[in-house]
Amino acid sequence: MQKYKILWADDEIDLLRPHILFLENKGYDVVPVNSGSDAVETCEKEYFDVVFLDENMPGMTGLEALKEIKARLPNLPVVMITKSEEESIMEEAIGGQISDYLIKPLNPNQILMSVKKILDNKRLVSEHTNMGYQQDFRDISMALNDYLDFDEWADVYKKITNWELAFDKQSEADMQDVLDTQKVEANNYFSGYISDNYEDWIQNPNEAPMLSHNIMKEKVFPALGKGKPVFFLVIDNLRYDQWLILKPFVLEYFNLQEETSYYSILPTTTAYARNAIFSGLMPLDMAKKHPDLWVGEDKEGGKNNNEDKFIQAQLDREGLDIKWSYQKVIHTNQGKNLADSINSLMTNELNVIVYNFVDMLSHARTDMAMIKDLAPDESAYRSLTSSWFNHSPLLDALKRISNKEATLIITTDHGTIRVKRPFKIIGDKNTNTNLRYKQGKSLSYDSDDVLIARDPEKFKLPKVNVSSSYVFALKDQFFAYPNNFNYYVKYYRDTFQHGGVSLEEMIIPIISLTSRNGG
Repeated sequence: MQKYKILWADDEIDLLRPHILFLENKGYDVVPVNSGSDAVETCEKEYFDVVFLDENMPGMTGLEALKEIKARLPNLPVVMITKSEEESIMEEAIGGQISDYLIKPLNPNQILMSVKKILDNKRLVSEHTNMGYQQDFRDISMALNDYLDFDEWADVYKKITNWELAFDKQSEADMQDVLDTQKVEANNYFSGYISDNYEDWIQNPNEAPMLSHNIMKEKVFPALGKGKPVFFLVIDNLRYDQWLILKPFVLEYFNLQEETSYYSILPTTTAYARNAIFSGLMPLDMAKKHPDLWVGEDKEGGKNNNEDKFIQAQLDREGLDIKWSYQKVIHTNQGKNLADSINSLMTNELNVIVYNFVDMLSHARTDMAMIKDLAPDESAYRSLTSSWFNHSPLLDALKRISNKEATLIITTDHGTIRVKRPFKIIGDKNTNTNLRYKQGKSLSYDSDDVLIARDPEKFKLPKVNVSSSYVFALKDQFFAYPNNFNYYVKYYRDTFQHGGVSLEEMIIPIISLTSRNGG
């Protein structure tokens, strides 16, 4: 066990000798001083893991010493000890960011529990987490060797993701490498599952999970007409793990009604998956029914400039004659304008909001070395997402929504995967540039470790020409051309990409909430 060092300041420190011996017998080093000023001075000279401060010492009081210590060492845990139970003293100590508060007379177990709570908490949590995952590891491994259905795959992915977040809280996660390996194995099996079943899902919708083009009909429209507005928030590129990071912030203001998942269609990109959400149609049907709105691979310009028109067409098709709005937020000023407009949006039955920050974050991480350094791994990427959200105009907008009677539905169009292995592919000059799927004619590659849509119409995908096909990257692969291969691989390896087949890209959270403070 790590040897922790405790500083104990009390003007009657000699009377506490039995307690000090008790802690020393438990393996702690205790340095006693008999004044607040000595405590401050000793903290400046030596490193301590925790400080015990008597509140009522002559000269510099415990509260005064607390302020001095925290000014110099804000992260040093301090336990305040006092005979008084006055509320004002407790509030002042708590405001001074104490870690614990003990009332005299003390007993040894009370002291030991306080120390363990502060100093051994991380170790105890780490041991418990590692033990819990070891028990779950076998269950997950056995599940991967079974024939899982789409609901069971979602459960496996969520279970792995929850363990990832549990390990994020530990400074030393002994089982992290094992979890990483198991996640790679899960994605290998999942890629095979999608390769075997995706075309059947498209051809037999009754046997398929909820897909992108179903979610407004199944999750959004049923919430309408209940006397309060529905806010449908689509945060582009938001993975399930990122939702779990944002969830505590959101639940401060909303009551959770339902948290489930759906599957993104292929390709798992904004142009296909988000247009499918808003149109309620698969890409082939969009291209046939709305040739004026669908922007194919062979056309220049933005692929998602007609989202509002697709929404209106779906509302018309469903016979929903309602007052609604659509807003897309790309820049911070647009986010602030959205927050300021919440009151006026309350008169609409439906408000559709597209928030693009997370997508921009993933692209910035690819293109900017500084962002890549800030988020070198999955855990840091989640942390960066949390930091953005906690200081974003989006959180301000959600707070304002929560002050009214409203329903909030949060989802995304697809996730991303951190790519690591290049896959050589050759295409002509008209082949698209996405790293996780390729669409074109005469696509050439050596390995069959990809998902191929030789007849795109069976995947409900439009064909640019008669010989067009789609090829989807599996697992953590990314497509690279043989020309400038080494440069290309160095630039894109270890970046977050989307468009292909993986747990992270395809299994999508969708959450329904109601205002907590409204009404």
